Amino acid sequence: MASEREFTELIDQHRGILYKVIRLYVRHEEDERDLFQEILFQAWRSFPNFKGNSKFSTWLYRVALNTVLTFKRRPQVVIAHEDLSQLKTSTADKQRADEESEALYQAIRELNEIDRMIISLHLDGYLNEEIAEIAGLTKNNAAVKLHRIKENLINRLKSLS
Repeated sequence: MASEREFTELIDQHRGILYKVIRLYVRHEEDERDLFQEILFQAWRSFPNFKGNSKFSTWLYRVALNTVLTFKRRPQVVIAHEDLSQLKTSTADKQRADEESEALYQAIRELNEIDRMIISLHLDGYLNEEIAEIAGLTKNNAAVKLHRIKENLINRLKSLS
């Protein structure tokens, strides 16, 4: 049986996955907090079924994405789009990097849910085989989709400059 300590340690090691997935799908702090708690609950509930056939991070990504998609489909939950806000920065380089990062996040948010998941996994360093497993695709289909997503993002970002 899985221990609470083991679960807590694994979550602490992979907490960044949760924040990244949440940031790609919701924009309000209240929704982010609710969603974080819901993902933790779902992961804890499912943890006894984690057999170790895949990496914990792969399993956690799947739980997080499924939870986010379920959360977004709830009729009582409305996720509004905010205007992009510019972060106050002390240097021009930091400001430019922040703007580029926000532009990329905005472009990713505009992708459909599956494409968002695929590019997010890729940016986190997952291999095409792992992306395919999480997304329920073949390895070749994942590679083709990833290539098209990259082209799409490049075109979106070029149109902004």
